[in-house]
Amino acid sequence: MSTVTVFASPTSWIESDAVAQCHQVAALDGMVHVAGMPDLHPGKGAPIGAAMTSTVLYPFLVGSDIGCGIAVFPIKLKRAVPEKLAARFPDLDRALDPEDDDPAWSVLKGDIPAGYVEGLGTVGRGNHFVELARIGTVFEPEHASRLGLAAGDLVLVVHSGSRGLGERILRAHTEVHGAGPAQDPAAYLAAHDDAVRWGSLNRRLLAARVAYALGAEPTEPLVDQCHNLVEVRDGVYLHRKGAAPGDGRDVLIAGTRGTPSYLVAAHAGPEANHSVAHGAGRKMSRADALRRGRAKHTVEELRRTPVGSLVVCGDRQLLFEEAPSAYKRIEQVIDDLVEHDLATPVATTVPLVTYKTAELADTPRRDHRGHRDHRDQRRGRGRP
Repeated sequence: MSTVTVFASPTSWIESDAVAQCHQVAALDGMVHVAGMPDLHPGKGAPIGAAMTSTVLYPFLVGSDIGCGIAVFPIKLKRAVPEKLAARFPDLDRALDPEDDDPAWSVLKGDIPAGYVEGLGTVGRGNHFVELARIGTVFEPEHASRLGLAAGDLVLVVHSGSRGLGERILRAHTEVHGAGPAQDPAAYLAAHDDAVRWGSLNRRLLAARVAYALGAEPTEPLVDQCHNLVEVRDGVYLHRKGAAPGDGRDVLIAGTRGTPSYLVAAHAGPEANHSVAHGAGRKMSRADALRRGRAKHTVEELRRTPVGSLVVCGDRQLLFEEAPSAYKRIEQVIDDLVEHDLATPVATTVPLVTYKTAELADTPRRDHRGHRDHRDQRRGRGRP
């Protein structure tokens, strides 16, 4: 008999629909255990913020954004003035051209996974973002020091996935089998693993594009954990949908663009399916956030956050859908992880500039021209 455990306190915001989805998943053939994280919320057909083990591989439990994850890159800047830096962010809706000599290609080692070049170097929509942040409170100085981090240091936080590649992989399955299991798990896993590698490369390319635009050099990620994937563990398939690997790894758990995020040392065991939360988790649907947000906030109010950071977002609807009020309190999510002995907070990251999508075409294009000039200065340092 399959089991369900939700790792949240009685005061946490957990929708009954999300718990019901956990039990629906638990009733599928071959399911062993469903672990709901404190950021649990309803998804399309399967809960988000859950780790699910089964003797059967179900592609729909991973979803279309295979390989989606969050990476943290150190970055060194002389001065971090949000207003000036926000204007220098490149257009991350414009894909990198493999034939171009953009210096960001310098982070590509080897071939592009699956040979899939569409959308490379783009962030995507929804809750994806690229953020320049500052290390805030340090809870575990020794651990932070091992990562090379101290209070006041700057980092780039990148949340993105496999863009159209993962969608293509899921669609190829669902067109034939719907929400049913993978008939050829090895073939699905091979394509899935390509998408996971592609997502990791995409986060590196995004970080490199922003680093060069801000006058810095690209760096290796300190943390890069995928939260939409399936792995074979202890003889069963462990599906993670909005749940980060929690078996002795460092994980960045995203807050909102108006609150800190938390870098944690994860130490989750088998009852939690070796997983931790991946973010604050939505508490409002996008439609509700749009309706309520328009009644409470102006666009300009949402472009500057409660922590004083700036949001680069030319899509007004997305501004409301992704408002901080649409999400659960990140502090409660972290408290629940600590209470259930799944993770230990190491440090916070406080947003300075959060990029969601490019400003509208009729706004001044200084940032894009500046990016091209910056790139031109580095010609000859492109893709090896």
